[in-house]
Amino acid sequence: MRRDTVLETAKAAIRSEIGALENLLQAIDGNFVEVVDLVNCSLGRVVVTGVGKSGHIGKKIAATLSSLGTPAYFVHATEGVHGDLGMITSEDIVIAISNSGKTRETLDLIVPIRQIGAKLVALTSRSDSELARQADLVLNIGVQTEADPLGLAPTNSTTATLALGDALAITLSVNKKFTREDFGVFHPGGSLGAKLQEERE
Repeated sequence: MRRDTVLETAKAAIRSEIGALENLLQAIDGNFVEVVDLVNCSLGRVVVTGVGKSGHIGKKIAATLSSLGTPAYFVHATEGVHGDLGMITSEDIVIAISNSGKTRETLDLIVPIRQIGAKLVALTSRSDSELARQADLVLNIGVQTEADPLGLAPTNSTTATLALGDALAITLSVNKKFTREDFGVFHPGGSLGAKLQEERE
């Protein structure tokens, strides 16, 4: 590839993902407020689940929620139906991530989650999907196309999902009045921990 083609391909991908985030700004609605209220009133934890790229993004969302004061963990959807559902209680809120809303491994969790009694939040681009129909609340990321030329690789969808997860974690932390001191308790290691330790001293 020529240099200018390389740069234009990269910029086109970035522009596409920026567009996905702009669409997310339009897609976010009152359901987001309801999810925040649901988590605030919950006596349990947030459980994030998914498979594939959605699973990787789900792990990061759970980690960010936890580091900002909302106890959360990730359960891989495939492992869930092989015993890991035992980690979920009736007090928990399950956020199931599937861009299509029809990922079989994720859908297989719905019946057992209902039997357990946990609340189910769908994070998807398809508000008419089976996952969305079965959920208590739906967070629609509004992605219609991906950034790669084939339109297949999870790119725009994973970027929008990650951004919405960050927005949820940040909103919950602000609502909890989460402080730098609180963050330091959860994050004593690394350069961030060292910086916060210096501030305390």
